[in-house]
Amino acid sequence: MMKINTIYLKRVLLYGGCLLFPVFVMAQELGQSLGSLDVRPSLVNPRLSLPTQLTQVHVVSPGEYFSPPLVADIPDDKYGDMVRMGRNIFVNSAKYAKRYAGNGLNCSSCHLQEGRKPHSGPLWAAFGMYPMYRHKTRTVVTFEERIQDCFLYSMDGIAPTLDSPEMKALVTYAQWLSKGAPVGIKLPGRGFPIVNRSQDLDSKRGKIVYETRCEICHGEDGKGKKHLQGDGYMFPPLWGRNSYNKGAGMQRIKTLAQFIKGNMPLGASFSLSDQESLDVAMYIWLQDRPKNPKMSWVMDFFLPNMAH
Repeated sequence: MMKINTIYLKRVLLYGGCLLFPVFVMAQELGQSLGSLDVRPSLVNPRLSLPTQLTQVHVVSPGEYFSPPLVADIPDDKYGDMVRMGRNIFVNSAKYAKRYAGNGLNCSSCHLQEGRKPHSGPLWAAFGMYPMYRHKTRTVVTFEERIQDCFLYSMDGIAPTLDSPEMKALVTYAQWLSKGAPVGIKLPGRGFPIVNRSQDLDSKRGKIVYETRCEICHGEDGKGKKHLQGDGYMFPPLWGRNSYNKGAGMQRIKTLAQFIKGNMPLGASFSLSDQESLDVAMYIWLQDRPKNPKMSWVMDFFLPNMAH
């Protein structure tokens, strides 16, 4: 057997231990500092965040929600023409309703998948519930009045008149999409999911969530990303002059958090916790956006983030 130089071995162990010990201490201190923060594991600013833990994502099961008719089922007649016009307005409001739309958002920016997606304010779950009492206005409103508010606040534009072709087309599209749905029944997937906070809201935690889960689509400045060719946004702006104004429903932290919980990040619905949804909603709520058209400049100055 080969003889081992015991003196040489002792020197290797001695110097090797001296080199490794500081690294071990530094790693231990870093782990303690990270563990003391009540935020997501990723605290850096990556361009793309990879999940550190497996997350359950809600998958729609057959028969779980109402199934609206297919686009291919739109009839080839005058009624079908009105449905198609309403669908065009819904997915590209800035182009097909440009005399009323005022920013870069479309109806489908909030009501995803052309108004079909559960937990995203689907039209098929809303149409049959109107007229209904609305807490925001404290009055009973019609479906048409609700559309007017969407143009006035969410699209920061002008409310369409009740007899306008755009209004008739949108109502017709919603009616067609709701064919077969029970009237006056709260269907599963209606509106947005419920969220509950486990601690006080923190915009700093929300900023981390935004940077790791939202920024890649909506941009570092929150102003969205436009299509490379043509007008409109591939990913809508979340704040700035082309986003919804301070009178919109999304300006309420709870409403925005509910939308985020059930729909964001895109393709990964229900992957954020309730608290993460609330924190990032708080961060977005603090950003600048157009004023509420029904609020004076004085009130907007002293109450800059009030929804109404």
